[in-house]
Amino acid sequence: MVKSRDLLPSLAMVLVQIGYAGMNITSKMAMESGMKPLILVAYRQIFATIATFPVAFFLERKTRPKITLRVLVQIFFCSITGVTGNQVLYFIGLQNSSPTIACALTNLLPAVTFLLAAIFRQEAVGIRKASGQAKVIGTVVCVAGAMVLSFYHGHTIGIGESKIHWAYAENITNHGSDSNGSNFFLGPFMIMAAAVSWAVWFIIQTKMSETFAAPYTSTLLMCLMGSIQCGGIALISDHNLADWSLSSPLRLISALYAGVVASALAFCLMSWAIQIKGPLYVSVFSPLLLVVVAVFSWTLLEEKLYTGTFVGSALVVIGLYGVLWGKDREVNENQDQEENEKQVKQQHTVKCDFKEDIESRLPMGGEGGDSTSGCGKGSPSKTCIALKI
Repeated sequence: MVKSRDLLPSLAMVLVQIGYAGMNITSKMAMESGMKPLILVAYRQIFATIATFPVAFFLERKTRPKITLRVLVQIFFCSITGVTGNQVLYFIGLQNSSPTIACALTNLLPAVTFLLAAIFRQEAVGIRKASGQAKVIGTVVCVAGAMVLSFYHGHTIGIGESKIHWAYAENITNHGSDSNGSNFFLGPFMIMAAAVSWAVWFIIQTKMSETFAAPYTSTLLMCLMGSIQCGGIALISDHNLADWSLSSPLRLISALYAGVVASALAFCLMSWAIQIKGPLYVSVFSPLLLVVVAVFSWTLLEEKLYTGTFVGSALVVIGLYGVLWGKDREVNENQDQEENEKQVKQQHTVKCDFKEDIESRLPMGGEGGDSTSGCGKGSPSKTCIALKI
């Protein structure tokens, strides 16, 4: 029972990261073909709302807690941070960088989440313990890796070219390189800002799940509010109706995939896992995304890998697993402490029950009390003294 409880959240988070990897590839291709990132984010939330509605309605119809004004306010801030802020910043950053760099910088999420969770006392630092030191050092290494990724590229790594050539992706990439320029300073900065916004969502979602344990309903309301916010921002920034067209199969598939898989399914699974394991646990699976996207980008999109990308990614992953190791050791220490306290409490309870049982079997002291069989008014025997002790 305990093993399945630990295994299911892990499998869910692996599935989420694989889903995000596909979203990075399809979304990058859609933006290279001319789709605006704000419009893509707006469609993503609309499709996510439609996909989440039947799940929330049927699965939580009888168990859904009352939706109060406080819950609605918390969901609103979740939509601002986890949907609008995170996704708008991320897609603009993705447009101005590459999928590999975007996913590498997303690995800042556990470090930022740890810092915010420590500030809001949702996570213990424990600097005097090895687990606390590992989390702090890992966070510093993560930030150092992010700086290398952002400001240093270096030489191209000669790993050869992929044997797989996707003509459709090549045509789109070549067309996009002529029409869309990349800003290798703006892109990483926007992605780091997206990671901070996402980390804030983890903190708010953790607090909300304590009083509103309905992850599918909260996801539905969050996506609904996010679709209104993102749609309004996209309409203000782009009035051209032709840019909103989904006649291109790539644009339609990208928007559907991002909405159904990367928003509806991902947010439901993450909200559920946060309830069980907490915010830091959910965020530590992001390195898997980097590996999958790096392979897909090199294979399908012919993306070149640079020395700075490799070194920075390695530092981020090493720092991340330092945080993960510290968190795992802290959990084990807390479990051992709880088990020891439980054993001491059980031993104390057994002693009290044994003492009460012995006292109930002894005759009451009074007239005619026999000094050899009980504790009367006479001189107590050694056995009586022992029992009283």
